[in-house]
Amino acid sequence: MALQNRVLPTGEIVAHPARGTLTGNRGILHRPERTLGKARWTHPHWVTCTLTHPRGRYHGPMPDRAWTALFFLDEAVAIAAGHRPCGYCRRAAYGAWRAAWARGVGAEDRVAMDQALHAARVTRGRAQIRHAASPSDLPLGCFVLWQGTAHLVIETGLLTYAPDGYASAVPHPAGQVTVLTPRPSVAVLAAGYRPALHPSAAARHAPAAGLDA
Repeated sequence: MALQNRVLPTGEIVAHPARGTLTGNRGILHRPERTLGKARWTHPHWVTCTLTHPRGRYHGPMPDRAWTALFFLDEAVAIAAGHRPCGYCRRAAYGAWRAAWARGVGAEDRVAMDQALHAARVTRGRAQIRHAASPSDLPLGCFVLWQGTAHLVIETGLLTYAPDGYASAVPHPAGQVTVLTPRPSVAVLAAGYRPALHPSAAARHAPAAGLDA
């Protein structure tokens, strides 16, 4: 049976058999019987990591007295859920993120960055913080909620999200949509950071020159 460790762009953590392309860390969230408690984070340093540890270590998704491994379809989903690249196992991505953060947001100190992200991604009541914008004004790689479904913003429109990959592409809708990606992360994407996408994005006509699949 699938564990409850799959993170959606809406911020929910669900049970789903598809593993995804990245894992992530928010601290220890699970009980000994490998179910989630009420907590959805235990520290503000929400990172995305490679599926394989650089030194070959793997402690399993919900080990005793160790961090809870969360999983994401791809980096755009992780960013929408409030995560950033890990500075240890994703050093190059973290360097690119910090450079784009400096251009788009300001000070790139890790602690200040994580504090700014935490204030922008979730309320004290664990609700995802969202805002409204026109999809044509958003950078590539953002996530929006349109007609009740999460969509990835690409150059030509929106890609419909599903936990196991992207489905149909639709043109940019008129008017405003609900933006799921936190405001500071939107600024990072607008400043040139390119999230790694699931292969299904390229198959659904995501612009390969704009986003790294």
